[in-house]
Amino acid sequence: MPRIACRLRISFVAAAAALSLCVAMPAPSAGQESARPVTEARFQEWLEGVVWPAARQQGLSRRTFDRAKPLMTLDWGLPEIELPGRPAASGDQRQAEFQAPGAYFEGARMAALAKAGTGLLAQWEAVLDKIERRTGVPAAIVVAIWGRESHFGAVVPRRLALSVLATQAFMGRRKALYEPELLAALAMLEAGPMPGEELLSSWAGAMGQPQFLPSKVLRYAVDEDGDGRRDIWRSVPDSLASIAYYLSAHGWQAGRGWGVEVRVPAGVSCTLEGPRRGRSAKEWRDLDIRPANDATPPEASGDARQFLLMPAGRAGPAFLVSENFYTLKAYNESDLYALFIGHIADRMRGGRAFAGAWRPLGALKRGEIRTLQERLQAQGYDVGRVDGLVGFATRTAIGAWQAKAGRPETCFPDAALIRDVR
Repeated sequence: MPRIACRLRISFVAAAAALSLCVAMPAPSAGQESARPVTEARFQEWLEGVVWPAARQQGLSRRTFDRAKPLMTLDWGLPEIELPGRPAASGDQRQAEFQAPGAYFEGARMAALAKAGTGLLAQWEAVLDKIERRTGVPAAIVVAIWGRESHFGAVVPRRLALSVLATQAFMGRRKALYEPELLAALAMLEAGPMPGEELLSSWAGAMGQPQFLPSKVLRYAVDEDGDGRRDIWRSVPDSLASIAYYLSAHGWQAGRGWGVEVRVPAGVSCTLEGPRRGRSAKEWRDLDIRPANDATPPEASGDARQFLLMPAGRAGPAFLVSENFYTLKAYNESDLYALFIGHIADRMRGGRAFAGAWRPLGALKRGEIRTLQERLQAQGYDVGRVDGLVGFATRTAIGAWQAKAGRPETCFPDAALIRDVR
């Protein structure tokens, strides 16, 4: 049975009364229980010895820090935490982007999301048109991200953001990411009062309808409705404009599509994939790569570069994408995420489902992928980051290894490949 932990939610307005917030948390393991007293003591020392000096250096007041401190507790129910002084646990593929590609694009879910998004495109047409004219980011792309991140604002996070961020910064696997995010959250509190829902986040610390980390709230949130607040929690216009501004600030090119599904002949190597291997539209046509579904490529003519994307290698659809695809990856650094957003946006505007099929792929754990990456890297192949994720560099490294070994190029791992690469 889950343990119910009741935590005090403190208002940052002096006159406001304290409220209590109860969230369900899984019971800690026996190992966690035995380590808790020492870890909790070290955590308090870390708050005073590391977090407070860093916050003070950034201009935060002791008053804000003291009011926030009761909320900076260890959340033992978070994934991806590592007990200090103990070996890291093997990676669990918690995020959807770590799954096999086909599972990420479940047909009924995508159809439902596209249908709902189509209605919201019409409902918020005037606001979205204004945002698109100002930023150059298509309305359908903005609504697709809104739908993917929070189901159009319907999904409300239930974890205490300061607890999540403090826990991840103290004993998460990505401390370097979360330490500045914790300070950014404190800066948000220093700037003014925040209602209780604004102190809630996902297990990864993301906030509001666009699911921004605190530093992104500070930098990219927009007051679109003109009420004087950048309210990405309750205001749809503010949320939509913030998403668009984020993409615009990261280089979205107005007037260009994100990409298009294509058919890749068997004789074209899947190792041509990725942002390092861009070619002009003519060069891809010379390889007899043609759009599927009679779609229009992201750049029909000229010298603009296009890039081959094969997120499942030979086991799934292929795409030619523009630089805008990689701008979508600035929102979430996953090929699958960016493809999901682009495809849902197309479906909202009357586009078809994928022409190519996502063939079943065996389930592989993140630790197994990391082992494969390490072995390929030791043989001189460029796999990108050794992180247990099957990114384009890992896929093309697999294809290069397969070609050298005289095997068919699939550009995607399976159990046999992990066994054979030594």
